[in-house]
Amino acid sequence: MIFAAGLGTRLKPITDSLPKALVPIGGKPLLEHVARKLKASGIDEAVVNVHHFADQIEEWIGVDASNPRGTGLSMQVSDERDQLLETGGGILKAEEYLHGCGNFLVHNVDILSNLDIKGFASKVQADALATLLVSERETQRYLLFDPQTMRLVGWTNVKTGEVKSPFQDIQPDSCVKMAFSGIHMISDKVFDIMQEYVKEKGLYEGSHSPRFPIMDFYLSVCARYPVYGVQAPGLRMIDVGKLDSLEQAEILARTL
Repeated sequence: MIFAAGLGTRLKPITDSLPKALVPIGGKPLLEHVARKLKASGIDEAVVNVHHFADQIEEWIGVDASNPRGTGLSMQVSDERDQLLETGGGILKAEEYLHGCGNFLVHNVDILSNLDIKGFASKVQADALATLLVSERETQRYLLFDPQTMRLVGWTNVKTGEVKSPFQDIQPDSCVKMAFSGIHMISDKVFDIMQEYVKEKGLYEGSHSPRFPIMDFYLSVCARYPVYGVQAPGLRMIDVGKLDSLEQAEILARTL
C-alpha cells in the first residue's frame, strides 16, 4: 500500500495545486519513484489511497491501471475523497485489496531510500503483527523498544517528556529509542484486530469509515500482539516532506 492521500501542507505552495504524490524529484513524481522501487523489489500490485487532488493521481495512473506510466506495478485506488482517514483508517479502508495476501508492505509516498525491501521483508518474524523500519536519527519523538527483543513497548517525546505505553512501569531510559521511517510490513491478520480496536474506541461515526493513526493502534495493541522494529544496514533515506528537503531529495534520487 502506498500512502498518497496526505495534504502535503509542509510542501506549500507546491501542493496548493498539486498532490504531494506528484511532486517531481529528478524529473519523476514521487509516486513513480516508489512504484518503480516496489516493482524492482518483486512487488506486482499496490493500492494507492487518494484524497488531496485525487483526480490528478487517478489521471496519472491512467486508464491502464495494470501498468501505469510503464512502471509495471498494477495499481488500485482506495478513495478517501469524502474524508481523510489518517494512516490506520486508510489501511482499514483498503482491506478489500489487502486481505488474504499474508504480509503486505506499507510505504509513504514521500519517502525516498536505498532500502533493500526484500532484505527488510526477510527480517519479519513469524509472530509479528507488524515490523517497522526504524533508524537512529535525531528527532523529538521516538518509538521505544525492548532492548533484548526489539519489540515495541511505547513512544516518547523527549522534549516534553510525554510517554505513551500499554505498560504502566515502562522506563524510557532503559528502552532502545528509534525513529520510525514510514515503511512497515503488516500481517493481514491486522484487519480483525483493527475492527476490535475501532469498536472498543468508538471510532465508527454514522456511515463514515473510522479515522485513526496507525501508531496509536500499534501502541494500543503491542502488549498483546508483537510489533517489532528492524534497522537496515547502510540505510540512506529522506522524507520529502518540507521545501528544504527537495534539494537533498534530488541528490539522493540520482544515486538510487
